[in-house]
Amino acid sequence: MSHKSGFVNIIGNPNVGKSTLMNALLGENLSIVTSKAQTTRHRILGVFNGEDYQIVYSDTPGILKPHYKMHEAMMGFVQTAIQDADVILYVTDVIESADKNQEYIDKINKSETPVLLVINKIDLCKSNELVQLSATWKELMPRAEIIPVSALEKFNVSSVFNRILEALPEGPPYYDKDVLTDKSERFFVSEIIREKIFRNYKKEIPYSVEVGIEEFKEEENIIRIKSVIFVSRDSQKGIIIGKGGEALKKVGSRARIDIEKFFGKKVFLEMFVKVEKDWRDSDRLLREFGYNN
Repeated sequence: MSHKSGFVNIIGNPNVGKSTLMNALLGENLSIVTSKAQTTRHRILGVFNGEDYQIVYSDTPGILKPHYKMHEAMMGFVQTAIQDADVILYVTDVIESADKNQEYIDKINKSETPVLLVINKIDLCKSNELVQLSATWKELMPRAEIIPVSALEKFNVSSVFNRILEALPEGPPYYDKDVLTDKSERFFVSEIIREKIFRNYKKEIPYSVEVGIEEFKEEENIIRIKSVIFVSRDSQKGIIIGKGGEALKKVGSRARIDIEKFFGKKVFLEMFVKVEKDWRDSDRLLREFGYNN
């Protein structure tokens, strides 16, 4: 029996539902999802196996114009994903302007990689609007096959999966069949905490924050975790902690619940806040946070 395998890389602008789509295709919530832009900062691999195939999905940061070295690293993940893809899933939605970040559309058009153009959030538009939008995208990306979906409602996601399977090249698996992702346990703990920060703080706070895991000790009945929330300014530290520490306690409590669900085990979570004024432009800290991977 022949075996298919390949990298299916998910690319698009912020807030179009890339992470929601990957989670739906995987059947696992690997990528954190919020309504805010720039939630995804890293390239996150999710491996989906069948008896005669292996699909290595890759969620990538939303395309943006860099203002910090962190942003440059994020766009580096996107550029690499365009280059090493066996299938490109370019995700848009019914809300964004079709020609946003045209330079990346041009890069994809110049590649010889099969492209599936996924129009997401179709539950938010009328059928005649979808027809017109599809025609616009066909002009912009003539090589692409257009598939309308609602990733949140899991509508037509199976069509995306079927077309991926057809487009995959033959080859052996890249990872062992029991592997789900290339990321560490510490990475997912930091992502869960960061998601709670995105959901519980406003304005610039979520964008100025990074989470480091200083300690991860798994014992027989409990996992003990020590995390550090890095912020850019002293005033942000005060906001993260909140009056009497209440804001930080709230984030910690909600993060602990999700971490326990993720690992299926009791968790003791300690959280601290530290000011690192230029962490988004610090080569050393960006390496520590995994932005050079």
